[in-house]
Amino acid sequence: MKKWMIYGTTGYTGELIAREAVNRGMSPVLGGRNADKIRPLAEELSLEFQAFPLDKHAAAQLEDIDLVLHCAGPFQVTSEPMIQACLLAKTHYLDITGEISVFEWTHSLHARAAEKEVILCSGVGFDVIPTDCTALKLKEEMPDAIELALGFDSDSGISPGTFKTMIQGLGSGSMHREDGILKAVPIGRQHRTIDFGRGSRSAMGIPWGDVSTAFYTTGIPNISAWIPMPKPQVYSARLMGAAGPLLATDWMKEKLEKQVEKRVKGPDSEVRANSPAYIWGEAKNQEGVIKVARIRTANVYDLTVYGSLEIVRRLLIEKVEGGYYTPAGLFGSVLVESLPDSGTFEIDTFYPR
Repeated sequence: MKKWMIYGTTGYTGELIAREAVNRGMSPVLGGRNADKIRPLAEELSLEFQAFPLDKHAAAQLEDIDLVLHCAGPFQVTSEPMIQACLLAKTHYLDITGEISVFEWTHSLHARAAEKEVILCSGVGFDVIPTDCTALKLKEEMPDAIELALGFDSDSGISPGTFKTMIQGLGSGSMHREDGILKAVPIGRQHRTIDFGRGSRSAMGIPWGDVSTAFYTTGIPNISAWIPMPKPQVYSARLMGAAGPLLATDWMKEKLEKQVEKRVKGPDSEVRANSPAYIWGEAKNQEGVIKVARIRTANVYDLTVYGSLEIVRRLLIEKVEGGYYTPAGLFGSVLVESLPDSGTFEIDTFYPR
């Protein structure tokens, strides 16, 4: 029987995944940096655990591990040492990041991963399973698309880990892909109206992971990502952009992260059950024809649990060639439709007048 690990189970999302894994009859090894923090959950769930830092000795801890689901953020700090350890140990690597820099770096390791017969797939949670599948669905519907916009709308709460990841990105502005190249955009500069699935709303461009991953999934050269944002808040975001140098300082980030630790807790099960996510995508070709795809899914955090465990399950039983993959690149656009509480894609077509 293959052995796999969840690294980062002392965090909000990692613990949710561990509990659901046991509910499904799975037996992951729990991993993390601090044995005293891991032990209580491991004993409660009757699971094996390993405590080790992500340093040059980490690969030795993975020698008998076939797959790691990495849940310990911020991933721009932790993903590189874990991936290096996985490549040395020939252990498949998954994570639940949404950070563009992580996706780009992981993609750069494709040849090395293929040589080692190791699968590298970042973003096996809400970041970016539903939007990645939407991107591929639109590519299937419109093979000649040259523009792609993706986004989501949800009333979901936020976990401490996600909040800390957002803090790490303060001051960096937004990002989109233009003619295949990632380009920075001042936050608040991109603004439009979008119907994500429950009526038209003001929306703002954000540096979501799909501006990286959707390009590798579809090859579409121009990609942007969007969330609902009232116009006054878009204008406020523009003003905050001017404070970027201050927000980007280590001093400010450290202050904000301490406040998160004191004040922020992840959403409870009732909040998650009553806050589904609405996923939207729009593709356009040279002739101006537009395809719009929409799908409703489970809550942001529940989908991360469902999606990551589904990909783990499949990789433990299916033979896949080594290399870098996106979630939809691994298992197709139908992956999101197969997850609990997900609907099916609805496609609309609009022709130029």
